[in-house]
Amino acid sequence: MSLEVEATYENGVLKLDTPLPLQEHERVTVSVWPHTNRIWQRPEALKWTGDPEVLRKIAEGDDELYPSEYP
Repeated sequence: MSLEVEATYENGVLKLDTPLPLQEHERVTVSVWPHTNRIWQRPEALKWTGDPEVLRKIAEGDDELYPSEYP
């Protein structure tokens, strides 16, 4: 069985958003994938010459760029 859950890292501890269906003391392997995309740490890696904030909004599907009244 494999699971994927959201969590927040706080004060050295991962706090899960939802409980896990595991037995007490059950051993698991954990992989961590931060939500922060590394490309935003190096926007120059893209061939984008515009505003990095506009690129972020495009990538995240920001409604500010594409209001709901437009297709």
